[in-house]
Amino acid sequence: MSFIMNQQSLMSSFFRWVGLGALAVALGIVLAGCGDRSRPADTTVFRFSENGAPISMDPTQGATQYSNLMITSIYDTLYDYKYLARPYEMKPSLAESMPEVSEDGLVYTIRMRKGVRFADNPCFPDGKGREVTAHDFVYSVKRMFDPKNLPQGAWLWQGRIKGIDEWKSRGSNYAEEIEGLQAVDAYTIRIEVMEPYPQLIYTLAMGYSAVVPREAVAHYGKEFGIKPVGSGPYTLVYFDTKKAILKRNPNYREEIFDLDFEGYDPDTQAFAELERLQGKRLPIMDNVEVHFVEEPMTRWTSFTKGNELQLAAIPLEVNNAVADSFKPLVLKPDYARKFKGMNLPDFGLVYYLFNMEDPEIGYNPDPERNHRNLLLRRAIRSAYDWDQRDRRFFNGVSDLFPGILTPELDAYDPDRSRDVITADYELAKSLLNEGGWNAENLPVLYLDGVAGVREQQFFEQFRGWMEKMGYPREKVRLRTYANFGDFNRAIKEKECMVFGLGWGMDYPDSENVLQLFYGPNKSPGSNSANFDDPRYNELFRKAKTMQPSPERTAIYRELNEILIDQVPVLAGLTRNSPYVWHNNVVYYPSRNPHGSLLKYALVFDPETGSSQPAVGE
Repeated sequence: MSFIMNQQSLMSSFFRWVGLGALAVALGIVLAGCGDRSRPADTTVFRFSENGAPISMDPTQGATQYSNLMITSIYDTLYDYKYLARPYEMKPSLAESMPEVSEDGLVYTIRMRKGVRFADNPCFPDGKGREVTAHDFVYSVKRMFDPKNLPQGAWLWQGRIKGIDEWKSRGSNYAEEIEGLQAVDAYTIRIEVMEPYPQLIYTLAMGYSAVVPREAVAHYGKEFGIKPVGSGPYTLVYFDTKKAILKRNPNYREEIFDLDFEGYDPDTQAFAELERLQGKRLPIMDNVEVHFVEEPMTRWTSFTKGNELQLAAIPLEVNNAVADSFKPLVLKPDYARKFKGMNLPDFGLVYYLFNMEDPEIGYNPDPERNHRNLLLRRAIRSAYDWDQRDRRFFNGVSDLFPGILTPELDAYDPDRSRDVITADYELAKSLLNEGGWNAENLPVLYLDGVAGVREQQFFEQFRGWMEKMGYPREKVRLRTYANFGDFNRAIKEKECMVFGLGWGMDYPDSENVLQLFYGPNKSPGSNSANFDDPRYNELFRKAKTMQPSPERTAIYRELNEILIDQVPVLAGLTRNSPYVWHNNVVYYPSRNPHGSLLKYALVFDPETGSSQPAVGE
């Protein structure tokens, strides 16, 4: 699920300022109501919330976290992520085992489980869900290359699977076979790629690869996006823009929860009482309600009532009233008696980019000016105070790291010095002096973003840092766009100079972020910095076809060092959000956008400790 956002849009839903007096009154009302109005625990339903609603639950449209939450709860994929393993690890789902890969890395043979059935639905004869086969997977991937579906995930396999682009160019005829995508028999899939593609297995865990029955697509037509039919843990029984209701799929394949297999770490996860899940058949809850609530304080009020939402992020407005500290998260006694909590890291990062095709700050045809621009970018980085940005806007609990390899990625180096993300104004001044920069010849520095209060606050902080290193105040300017669409267009057309973005990772392979700086991906592609370094390009081309290995990790880290040296990006920060859930709920939050998390949720009676048994227990 790739996306880009300016930091204002990333954070706008988290920041609403209220007076302390009003806040104290509000908290008093909420705390007075906690417990007193709670009905006895309902151990058959889990009440979850998202801050936005999906537009479609068709896997071809799974480009947002809201769509993916629903898609991965209703459909199944060949592979999934282990629920608790960190760093992330893969496991078979519809597949019965991990793929068999040819010695040259070009052919994947995947054997599917037998006896898995789609959910019962009127689209099938007599309303009975039929068996899921390899032909269904092939059909589902073909849909991603049918222009009629306006698919958003074709980029995963475009130029990768042998013959798939030619199939599309010939008219997307479903009756026609694709050389590199075949059902060898009812339970065997053969995928042939044009060059080694070690990230392929990750794509087979994404919502885009969810297996769809052709009967449902034909039966529901244009309504298929809101009347999904899959073989996943839940079926959809109600949906509108405010709420979705999911019911246990009685046809779901047998899946028994095993702590060790899922990657349980008692040193870091014991607090969540995950032992209660051991041996239970998934999904555990009879029903799940997903409420789409945009306002953080509205979600918080519903959560603290005790009988509505069972999981919530702590809004910034009530931080000091709820927690004694955030690193680590320590709840105040009144809240600790009712809730469990943890800081949840994003599966991505936020950063600022320099437009390297702007000769004022990036590449310049004059070699001397080109070097001076490099020193200027290094000076700006030395003046950028990531710790202060974190404290001011992100609760002070973010993960900060040099370059763009986040702690969740395979090539992250925890021992790499943080010197390049530590503000050093004397160093910044010396770099300006080395480059011959002064108040008269420094270029006007434009910070680009979407118009709004939060963007203005980001800018004022940034301009303050620039002034501290000697940049004239009048030469640091904010340039805004009316909406994100206009801002994104300006980025794609290479009109911006310095701008903030966010990246939500598609999978935990460092390739997914390193490709953001690969020369051929320049705007309008994903390389919004328009960085084009020969050594970087050469190493990236070599690494992207390599299987995981110490050699590949070393190359990934060298690519990160090139970015640190050449400074096309100011990075990096991964946000952590403090989450809490009721003490009678067993749930381990994750930002991983793929895989059904709702099937693991458990609600038990706090008086008796009992929970609703799953079917088959």
